[in-house]
Amino acid sequence: MPEIKPIFDAARAAFIQWGGENISERVAYVSALRKVIVKNLDSIVDCISEDTGKVNMEALNSDILPTLEMMKYYEKYAPRILAPKKKKTTLLFYNHDAYVEYKPMGVVLIIAPWNCPFQLALVPLVSALLAGNAVILKPSEITPKVGDLIGALCQEAGLPKDLVQVVQGGKDVGEALIQGRPDKIFFTGSGAAGKNIMAAAAKNLIPVVLELGGKDPMIVFEDADIDRAVEAAVYGAFAHGGQFCVAVERLYVQEPVLEKFVSKIIKRIITLNVGTAYDCDFGPINTQDQIDRIEEQVQDALAKGATLLTDIIKQGSLVYPVALKNVNHDMKLMKEETFGPLLPIMSFKTEEEAVALANDSPYGLNASVWSRDTKKAKRVVSQLETGNAYINDVIKNIGNPDLPFGGVKQSGFGKYHGAEGLHTFSIETAVMVNKNKTKREINWFPYTEELAKTVRGLITVLYTDLPLREKIKILLRMRRFIKTLQ
Repeated sequence: MPEIKPIFDAARAAFIQWGGENISERVAYVSALRKVIVKNLDSIVDCISEDTGKVNMEALNSDILPTLEMMKYYEKYAPRILAPKKKKTTLLFYNHDAYVEYKPMGVVLIIAPWNCPFQLALVPLVSALLAGNAVILKPSEITPKVGDLIGALCQEAGLPKDLVQVVQGGKDVGEALIQGRPDKIFFTGSGAAGKNIMAAAAKNLIPVVLELGGKDPMIVFEDADIDRAVEAAVYGAFAHGGQFCVAVERLYVQEPVLEKFVSKIIKRIITLNVGTAYDCDFGPINTQDQIDRIEEQVQDALAKGATLLTDIIKQGSLVYPVALKNVNHDMKLMKEETFGPLLPIMSFKTEEEAVALANDSPYGLNASVWSRDTKKAKRVVSQLETGNAYINDVIKNIGNPDLPFGGVKQSGFGKYHGAEGLHTFSIETAVMVNKNKTKREINWFPYTEELAKTVRGLITVLYTDLPLREKIKILLRMRRFIKTLQ
């Protein structure tokens, strides 16, 4: 167990200097880090693949590309996002200015997961740095090499000493770091772990962002491009072996095209190449707990009447894709997060039924709606209980750097990416400037009967529908008292 106090002492010392840097200097460091990542691309891909079992293409797709895209976006827009924002004032605040300014919070603790250990550590890390904070990163104990690599890349980019510290360890180390009282905690992981972190943080009122699991629905209407939807469903369910929180875990297909869809998706699934070679589509499942969960969900579904569409094939940690039909919401695979290559397919009749099925879940992270009728698809999306949605595509929406990302319900709360990604790591201070030169204000002491009449008149003028002529009369009667304030 590392000593926690020296870690926080060093972080706070680094923060004092870093928090005082102007935004252009912070951006320059992030730009240097981006260039270091590109320079070391091959070794980063190899490290991610070795630690996670991802095929190289998936390491590029899910870890490196979104990270570089977000960094480039923030290099351009962070100065604007973090600049003070002018706010409106009302007549009640005549001769006032108002604005919001963004200030760093201090030391941010980032607890990162193993499934996208590069992206899901570096994106919040860079966001916190640009907002002016120091960062303590605890990578998953399952992917320690990627965590160490991130620390080395920050060093190579010339980031100030102790500004980013990587602390390795398991649950006990995470708990100890929370006891060190960071100024903010950003956690990505399971709902169970998220609840524990929130409970520990609550003891010291530490604000948290929780990016938790999903059970993401894909809704395919009969007027969708079926061939494209089949390809998307296969990718959305089986990329990285389904080990994404935004993977397609529930597939709803409208009845008239169900059999056609099922026939096509079976043919596509059996062409997938599972293994560890460069040209494989996806690799191994990371933990035995996941393999056990997949097997449990499949057996539960079969016992309750589901039908297998593909063979169950397992070779060590390689689990081949499994699709099922005749499923229902009494089955575990339709209620609990799977995090594996498992695709249950269920039919629906009407738009209303599709919405009800999609919302019948404790999770609300991402969703996908498929239709050639964009107006209908948007109407459906507006009724879904989800933090994010994609029309006629899957997963890739989370890579749009200008869109906020976060879940609802048991998928967590708080946002990052976009402007929200910098503001979530900032203290937002709302400021008012009174430019009046009067001796006192209308709401100050002493309270008098004349003051009460004036305030009543002001309420009548501001908040009723009296004709303008009547309001002017009231203002004229108030004028004599208001002059006494000068």
